[in-house]
Amino acid sequence: MPWSVRWVGGRGAQSQKQCKKSSFAFYQAVRDLLPVWFLEDMRTMEAFHWEDGGKVSVYSPSEALLYALVHDHQPYARHLLTKFPQSALAVPSQSFSCCQSSAPHLAMAVRYNRARILFRILKAIQAFPPSERAGHLDRRGCSRVEGGKTALHVACELVRPECLLLLLGHGASPCLPDSAGNTPLDTLLQQISHLPAANMRAKLLCLDCLFFFVPRDLQFAMKQQLLDNRQRWQDLLGENRFRCLLGLAPPSLFVGAMRVLIRNISPEHFPEALDALPLPHFLKPLDLKLES
Repeated sequence: MPWSVRWVGGRGAQSQKQCKKSSFAFYQAVRDLLPVWFLEDMRTMEAFHWEDGGKVSVYSPSEALLYALVHDHQPYARHLLTKFPQSALAVPSQSFSCCQSSAPHLAMAVRYNRARILFRILKAIQAFPPSERAGHLDRRGCSRVEGGKTALHVACELVRPECLLLLLGHGASPCLPDSAGNTPLDTLLQQISHLPAANMRAKLLCLDCLFFFVPRDLQFAMKQQLLDNRQRWQDLLGENRFRCLLGLAPPSLFVGAMRVLIRNISPEHFPEALDALPLPHFLKPLDLKLES
């Protein structure tokens, strides 16, 4: 949360106006990808939030990281996550988040498709205690604005295969429902069913990634719809995917082998260890060459 300092100048409309000007200047500086040292000087020395009682606040590392995510300022995100791992992923102030129960950084990284910053966030989370780690990975968004979706739901909804595989490989649960009772698999199947069938290759790639991590007995809301419209879904998914998804046939030997290989990679070594899999390059799930 942002810390507070007492305003040392005058109070009133002029001071509030100055806070707004400073806030917009910082936003512009991150947007323009200015150097990290300059941004940190601005963040720690300027007052950005006017509060009742004549108090003002600087931006917290958490709020600065949200700006870095929006504008894909990778060096600044790396600095914040390295120097302030806990506070950079803390809950931001009310002006930055509609829901104060959890931090939105993972979902924001997926929404803006910032795979490299997402990778760094996930690495930072691995150093947290297990209970905190799960709270970040499986964070449900605000029920009013985000529909209770986890970051995995967002990755499926927006068809982000790189983000999806990174989240799964670092331990995000593929089984949690959102506010409407849909699992990430349901969300992805809804996207696949949209007509006209756009971006189908990426959607099926997301589905294949989910296959490696979902349990065989997963109960999902779309199951009955698949059974009621068999021919349509067989055409959309292919017969092998369709039968495997409904439990009418076991997964192929390749999918079974990949499940064993990928699930044996610890989150600390994901996705780097994908390069070491004894498979031809074209058979590996995704080309995730991200810097540690």
